[in-house]
Amino acid sequence: MIEDVVRELGFLCLGSRFKRIGERLQSDVQRILNEQQMPIQASQFPALAAVDRLGPITIGDLAEAIGITQPGATRIAAQLADAGLLQIQQARDDQRRRLVSLTGDGQRLVDASKRQLWPEIDKAVAAICGHLTGPLLEQLASIERDLEATPLNRRIAGGKAEK
Repeated sequence: MIEDVVRELGFLCLGSRFKRIGERLQSDVQRILNEQQMPIQASQFPALAAVDRLGPITIGDLAEAIGITQPGATRIAAQLADAGLLQIQQARDDQRRRLVSLTGDGQRLVDASKRQLWPEIDKAVAAICGHLTGPLLEQLASIERDLEATPLNRRIAGGKAEK
């Protein structure tokens, strides 16, 4: 097996390591969404959650709420609007600002996800992270090993997160 250079370089590659773990988790969640036949990308769920939690908000506020750039938020909002899950309209007080809100289908998807899917994903990730102690780099190695051994989507079997 080839050496994992990113892991071996430790703190020098910390950002790459976090990104790798994030991409792995997002990929596993996408498998779950595909299995559930949900018409959404894993990367789009934070936007739906933000609009659900904060109510109709501007694109700029959406970007800030989920920690992405404004062009990224614009792109995600447009994709979700094309999918019929978000509505985008001009703000009444300023025509330059656009407000996003959930459509009926978007609200139904979020409500079902909050009841069934999100708690299971939360439990599965918590199970991976719950035992972590010690230095950060060792914790990251443990998360990576656990995800390699059993991907997140396999941890949610029959609606139950593996412990």
